[in-house]
Amino acid sequence: MKENQNIEFKSSWHDDYLKWICGFANAQGGTIFIGKDDNGKVVGIDNAERLLEEIPNKVRDLLGIMVDVNLLKEKKNKYLEIIVEPYPYPVNYKGQYFYRTGSTKQELKGNALNKFILQKAGKHWDSIALPNLHFKDLDKSAFDLFRKKARNSKRIDEDVLNERNELLLNNLRLYENNQLKRAAALLFHSDPEKFFTGAYIKIGFFESDAEIMYQDEVHGNLFTQVDKTIDILHTKYMKALISYEGITRVETYPIPESALREALINAVVHKDYSGGIPIQIKVYDDKINIWNDGQLPFNWSLEKLLSDHQSTPYNPDIANTFFRAGMIEAWGRGITKIIENCKASGLPVPIFRTDLGGLQIKFLFKEKSSGKSSGKSSGKSSGKSSGKILELLTQNNEITIPEIAEIIGITERAIEKQMAKFKKDGIIKRIGSNKSGKWEIIKK
Repeated sequence: MKENQNIEFKSSWHDDYLKWICGFANAQGGTIFIGKDDNGKVVGIDNAERLLEEIPNKVRDLLGIMVDVNLLKEKKNKYLEIIVEPYPYPVNYKGQYFYRTGSTKQELKGNALNKFILQKAGKHWDSIALPNLHFKDLDKSAFDLFRKKARNSKRIDEDVLNERNELLLNNLRLYENNQLKRAAALLFHSDPEKFFTGAYIKIGFFESDAEIMYQDEVHGNLFTQVDKTIDILHTKYMKALISYEGITRVETYPIPESALREALINAVVHKDYSGGIPIQIKVYDDKINIWNDGQLPFNWSLEKLLSDHQSTPYNPDIANTFFRAGMIEAWGRGITKIIENCKASGLPVPIFRTDLGGLQIKFLFKEKSSGKSSGKSSGKSSGKSSGKILELLTQNNEITIPEIAEIIGITERAIEKQMAKFKKDGIIKRIGSNKSGKWEIIKK
């Protein structure tokens, strides 16, 4: 037997270990052995009979809970087994709340404590009423957008969609004790950041982890944020690989739109909006990272997140409204759908991480072996293309970078990198402006 999330060894008893009992009670329960060393070897305790009576009384008086304490014996060594059951309500030790995670005991404070208490009460952050939000403050265009999506999904009766906006909110269960919930502000207010700092999406194109080339921010209600972000990623950050089926032009993006949209909605639904940090999307030549603030709920693990039976979303009222709008299929299938869509497109399985202060999904692009790319990623080496670039510059010194990319069949970004190298090596120079100038080859 070894120490783990549910087992702790202590060679002797100290009253400070009441904090560990508190942590087990607030988590998934566990067992503490008194009289075992760190390796689980029984070393025994001299005052076992006295502690057998004292510990349950101290636990009852200071924590307000009951535990089972058993006297055990190995050869001549006596030791104690303290069995702690998980409790459905928050347990505190002298006003402090502890939680067992992994093999450590953590004190919960601030937002972490608020989230823990809400979870124990069976509530979620987005379901809490927002007293200073009134129906008249909400944006009519957000309701129009929701109705448009919901009609396409056919998950809400037409009679309900034709009701007044206030009744529609009630049907979506976005009222709590006659007050609008936080979810209503995020979904139907034109400026959710008035209430919650960081309630937006930030996008950047990175040449390396330390060098950002350009960036955008997407604000507004969550429906708009999702749609605008997908549009910006496709038109500015992830251009398509162009191919032809007969005379039909086909554009294939590095990541299937369904997987990208699912990942983005996953970030929106599971984001901790109390943290004040926006969702961050980092696009590179060969990958895209989508990160949202917030830890997994206390009883989750990464394995549980990746399973087919995901628990309730971190913000279930937001998730429910997205579901009714047809923006997600069903709870518990989001991650699985992302993985399946990537596999079907011949992409590597995305990499999921929860050790970065939140949840990150990393999509890896596959190398492009055919077609012409109109975007930032390149599947061909600069060494093979450098001669072709110089040849085109010799034939037409007014040719543009997009024209070169189209002819050679690699990305504009790859062309820009090669041209920068040419300039640095003294091979070419630019005469005049970017718009009306021309290229001059100094040496080959």
